[in-house]
Amino acid sequence: MKRTYRTIRTAFRALRRNPMRATLTTLGIIIGVGAVIAMMEIGTGSSASIQKSIASMGANNLSIRPGTASSGGINFGAGSIMTLTPEDAEAIVWECPAVRCAAPIVRTRTQVVYEGRNWVPIFIYGSTPAFFDAREWTDLAEGEIFKDQDVRNTGKVCVLGQTLVRELFEGQSPIGKEIRVNNVGMRVVGVLSSKGSNMMGMDQDDILIAPWTTIKYRVTGSSVSNVNQSSSSASSTSRGQLYPSTGVSLYPPQSATQQANAPMPIRFTNVDEILASGRSAREMDLAVRQITQLLRQRHRIRPGEPDDFSIRNMAELSQMLSSTTTVMTRLLLCVALISLVVGGVGIMNIMLVSVTERTREIGLRMAVGAQARNILLQFLVEAVVLCLAGGAIGILLGHGGSLLVRFFLNWSVKTSPAAIIAAVAVSATVGIVFGYYPAWKASRLDPIEALRYE
Repeated sequence: MKRTYRTIRTAFRALRRNPMRATLTTLGIIIGVGAVIAMMEIGTGSSASIQKSIASMGANNLSIRPGTASSGGINFGAGSIMTLTPEDAEAIVWECPAVRCAAPIVRTRTQVVYEGRNWVPIFIYGSTPAFFDAREWTDLAEGEIFKDQDVRNTGKVCVLGQTLVRELFEGQSPIGKEIRVNNVGMRVVGVLSSKGSNMMGMDQDDILIAPWTTIKYRVTGSSVSNVNQSSSSASSTSRGQLYPSTGVSLYPPQSATQQANAPMPIRFTNVDEILASGRSAREMDLAVRQITQLLRQRHRIRPGEPDDFSIRNMAELSQMLSSTTTVMTRLLLCVALISLVVGGVGIMNIMLVSVTERTREIGLRMAVGAQARNILLQFLVEAVVLCLAGGAIGILLGHGGSLLVRFFLNWSVKTSPAAIIAAVAVSATVGIVFGYYPAWKASRLDPIEALRYE
């Protein structure tokens, strides 16, 4: 043990004799480890940022949208068939066990006015209270959300996002105040908490949410009798009043004979989208299958016919973006590891030069009793110490570089303890692997030949 300690001390003394050469030798390791740490922290931060952005849009969400209508060989594009109804959303909640909640959505884009100020928000949604649950927006900054009773009664109430509040009210509380949306007065009952931008860069706080019946019948001016439906919209021969309407009938009622000979179809009220939330990430695929089966049954789609709706799984988007980030991080990591290999080759080269320069010293140590394993240990310790010192400096530089990236470029970075541990382990491994051959060569020298070396 004492001899081992003396050997290690001799190795450190040999390194101190040539500080400049030792520093230049570790430069490759410093660059390699620094690049590994910086890439891992930037990659981990990017992945966390993507996960946070997707979570802000609602975890485990499914977006159900109308399908595509076509006529005479002309395709009218996504959303043109308009077969989704609020009843579909209710049926999904009741008949799909893997779905936690579902909310119909009606969208529009118009001007919002308060006193002398006006603003056109990015999103004006008509929905139900279940929308806030699906988007995980139940924690409001102020006030409360509207009730199901407001949806049934086409209540003129709304909830505003932070951006809309800032633009219209300039620091005042909007609760209880009345705004005008397309010349329809609405009372503000709540203010949403801030979510920031989504992964597409759109401001999620620039939003107004009201009961879907209010947006559908009051703001956009639609009614059951004049709603813009495609020829593929679901219809029924029943004359019952299905949803509340503010329209006035322009024609006299039909007689019994007219009803029997030419029944007037009643168009169902369509919605632009249904937002559903699964109970867990593991049940998302099951939820998609259950919703698909239910809507095909409700829309009377025969086997072999295409769906008249589409379902977008937000969890799949999250996995795709995360996998893309992971691939890019691993690619950059491989490039950084090449620097470690180059640094290891540099250490081997310098150690071989050191063995050649210190041949007489090695022969003298062997002549006074040093064994081959002591010589091997000495040069191996020198190589490992160089790599560990370079690794420590590289960790500091890599972490500092990632902080500079966050400060100047405003990128998200996250410290990775696993990367630091891996960097230390790799540094030691590089020192052992690339330092073993020069150490072994030094230990195999013949003492007599070494003493005679010029």
